[in-house]
Amino acid sequence: MPLDHEAILRHLFAARQRLSAAAWLIVHDAQAAEDIFQNVALKSVTRGVTFEHEGALLSWATISAKREAIDWLRKRKNETLGLEPDVLDLLDHEWQTKTAQPEGARMEALRECLADVPDKSRELLELRYFEGRSCQEVAERVGAGIEAVYQRLSRLHRQLKKCVDQRLSRDADTPVCSA
Repeated sequence: MPLDHEAILRHLFAARQRLSAAAWLIVHDAQAAEDIFQNVALKSVTRGVTFEHEGALLSWATISAKREAIDWLRKRKNETLGLEPDVLDLLDHEWQTKTAQPEGARMEALRECLADVPDKSRELLELRYFEGRSCQEVAERVGAGIEAVYQRLSRLHRQLKKCVDQRLSRDADTPVCSA
């Protein structure tokens, strides 16, 4: 038997902090996170969606809150104040000179791991993180569904983390000098 509107709202308000926190992690704005929670709560009872149990409701609500937070950021993308071109040029010059210097073991391990990533996976990473495209834009560009892009990126994140951790632990086990 599906949850009724009263039960849906009771469960959502019990999980309010968790759902607002999920939105806040993306938007970094407490008021926006609260607005997002309220929008999710409203949608849960007005969109004709049915939930068989609390777990299904909270899963849907968490995903909805994250997606609304991403949409909130996209809508405000053009509202943010940017830096002047000359300041950006100075930063670019500074970053280019810094990249010639060592950035630490973790960055070196990540660089090595990225070198081993297959071309199709590298394309996803470049589109998403180096070109700053949204997941929807990436999906359209590579001719895949947005859920597939989310899954591929998630899998790549896990693989890269595992690779970096393995390289760092391998390097930590290597003796610095011999006796």
